[in-house]
Amino acid sequence: MTDTAKLQVPGQETEYPVLSGSVGPDVIDIRKLYAQTGKFTYDPGFTSTASCESGLTYIDGGEGVLLHRGYPIGQLAENASFMEVAYLLLNNELPTAEEFEQFRWTITRHTMVHEQLATFFRGFRRDAHPMAVMCGAVGAMSAFYHDSTDITDPQQRMIASHRLIAKMPTLAAMAYKYTIGQPFLYPDNELSYTGNFLRMTFGVPAEHYEVDPVVEKALDRIFILHADHEQNASTSTVRLAGSSGANPFACIAAGIACLWGPAHGGANEAALNMLREIGTPERIPEYIARAKNKDDPFRLMGFGHRVYKNYDPRATVMQQTVREVFKAMNVKDPVFDVALKLEEIALNDDYFVEKKLFPNVDFYSGVVLSAIGFPTSMFTALFALARTVGWVAQWNEMISDPAQKIGRPRQLYTGPTQRDYVPIDKR
Repeated sequence: MTDTAKLQVPGQETEYPVLSGSVGPDVIDIRKLYAQTGKFTYDPGFTSTASCESGLTYIDGGEGVLLHRGYPIGQLAENASFMEVAYLLLNNELPTAEEFEQFRWTITRHTMVHEQLATFFRGFRRDAHPMAVMCGAVGAMSAFYHDSTDITDPQQRMIASHRLIAKMPTLAAMAYKYTIGQPFLYPDNELSYTGNFLRMTFGVPAEHYEVDPVVEKALDRIFILHADHEQNASTSTVRLAGSSGANPFACIAAGIACLWGPAHGGANEAALNMLREIGTPERIPEYIARAKNKDDPFRLMGFGHRVYKNYDPRATVMQQTVREVFKAMNVKDPVFDVALKLEEIALNDDYFVEKKLFPNVDFYSGVVLSAIGFPTSMFTALFALARTVGWVAQWNEMISDPAQKIGRPRQLYTGPTQRDYVPIDKR
């Protein structure tokens, strides 16, 4: 028998079914609430609202757990490639050797972008932010790939998904090359997904680019850690746009636009800037004191998370990745020393422990990306590149759900009540 929850409002009592997932909190199904009571729920920021049913990603913020299709993120980051994780998110299971080779081949053959798309870049200023370029370029893809915009056709949906995953590194590399005035490089099908992106970003036509395996592994790991993260702001944006029947390229462009916000995709850039501002480990106590002062605008970036109330499991992987990259590239950066010391102090400070302000993935990812050679303006573009996998998987899941309706949140109206129009000469 299904459990129910009772709701009492003046003069009325209603019951609503309680639904259980495979793991995690139960949810109260209130879809009939308005029809039965004439009332809405009020949940700004959707902090207590399950907006959909999904089998992709599970997060337990209290325990610091992140699972993709049941697999712990630490195991995937340590043992799998980004292409394996992409296949997993799209197809529910890890691929066999034969399935993986076919998937890798398919993605590799879609990495080229239409030649006319390159002309779009010349319409942007040279100092345009890469995310502004990405928003425009990804949205424009719908003008070039008409054969994969019919969302009612599962085959077209999968082709569009493959195209988006494959072409995003090419577009991101082009955005970077455009800002520094270097020519675009065509993809090299002999390289891996991540190795190809590194070459398109840092290589030049006149020279052979040798992919550093340590850097390639580190960036591949960063892509895995950012592949999907449940119903975050940008993923919810993709789903909301998709619920209207918009084509997949428009939906992903909407996700990129949302991700651009500093409270979402720009957090690692803010964390790196903070570490640079602190400068040396000796200055950390000063900034710790400022962070505790409510009257001081300074805040510790890269600590705390909307969902995680424990150590972000992705941060554990990132800390080890930083060490590997710094050692391989012989990087001596005081920023890393500051990061390690700041983490140590914060984790042992009652103020941060009580408020559950633990380091998150953004605390270290900016340090790694900077060491590899990416400017801070590219950080969010790299995030978008990786998250595209999650976005298209979530979009496909939503489109395939027969219970899905167009998103239409309601509101608590606090404006004027009805009033009559007064002619302008009598106001």
